[in-house]
Amino acid sequence: MSMIVLALGLVLVVEGLVFALAPSRLDELVELIRQIPPETRRLIGLGAVALGTVLVWLAQNLAG
Repeated sequence: MSMIVLALGLVLVVEGLVFALAPSRLDELVELIRQIPPETRRLIGLGAVALGTVLVWLAQNLAG
């Protein structure tokens, strides 16, 4: 459970930094994402889930 809370906290820190440091660039990014076809966005999302799963697995195994 502590790993989930840690991961959620790290996500919030990174997302918060985007909003705090570059809010105008965020509008451009949203528009760019809107232009990507839904199937491509789905594949990018699945790739991110797979990569995140591997990273969590590695972190757990390296921690012992």
